[in-house]
Amino acid sequence: MHSQKLILPTMGCGTWAWGNRLLWGYDESMDQQLQAVFNLCVSNGVTLFDTGDSYGTGKLNGRSELLLGQFTKEYEGANKEDICIATKLAAYPWRWTRQSMISAGKASAERLQRNVDLVQMHWSTANYAPWQENALLDGLADLYEQKLVKGVGLSNYGPKRLKRVYQRFAERGIAIATLQVQYSLLSTYPVTELGLKDVCDELGIKLIAYSPLALGLLTGKYSEKGDFPKGIRGLLFRQMLPGMRSLLACLQEISQARNKSMSQIALNWCICKGSIPIPGAKNAEQARENIAALGWLLDAGEIAELDKAAASTDKKMVQNIFQTK
Repeated sequence: MHSQKLILPTMGCGTWAWGNRLLWGYDESMDQQLQAVFNLCVSNGVTLFDTGDSYGTGKLNGRSELLLGQFTKEYEGANKEDICIATKLAAYPWRWTRQSMISAGKASAERLQRNVDLVQMHWSTANYAPWQENALLDGLADLYEQKLVKGVGLSNYGPKRLKRVYQRFAERGIAIATLQVQYSLLSTYPVTELGLKDVCDELGIKLIAYSPLALGLLTGKYSEKGDFPKGIRGLLFRQMLPGMRSLLACLQEISQARNKSMSQIALNWCICKGSIPIPGAKNAEQARENIAALGWLLDAGEIAELDKAAASTDKKMVQNIFQTK
């Protein structure tokens, strides 16, 4: 065990959204725009960036990490020393030894052109190949013990599995810093049904909320009569929107009273629940929108109204298939 310390900012700008762009119609002309997004976030104190080695496949393998490393290197402004890079290592079927995870961590660091601050297991294999997981977790712990990372985290773990891994790491004197789960007003399952926030508080683990805007459903941009995204996302929106009228109405009412946008209310709700939301930002306008969710808090009455409206929605977001219990 050593004295490295991981300090997490209050809110992250999740590069997972950039990763999705890399998978769908990415071209290099976007690089400059994304650099501007990165610069804007860091200069405004948003310094936690979350990515993954699986964001970008085929010819674009690791492209998200490469871009983030490039942006970090080229940035010269306020809060540069506070930049915190978190990446997730995929539990690919061909990764089944601890050395494979060490190699993956080193490859991520090479693409990022710096050591990773927070390395996370992208998902648990417990639901389909439980025999694979222990070696991968040992590899994560090895990365920490070799001082290649400052902290270790998990993603898509439920309370039972989390406690097992916590104990496994504790035996080596390593603390789990973070747990990342799908969490929003349309995906309260990890907290309300699994009770993950209570477990995280008990174990000293910080909860990170990915997809805090539910793919855009909580932004107010889409309506039952409006234009839908193409493909599966559009089908999902058609199914979800009719059953979330009361939630959208509640968001709109509070946003008008607060003079904030609906997305800012949704992000601030995550913050008030004690989590770090990691919204994506494809352009400077979206980045400014996210940043404006900081520096203030909803009151208890507003949170209660949102909780009630969220509980009344007919359909919830589909949970990640790798989410364990």
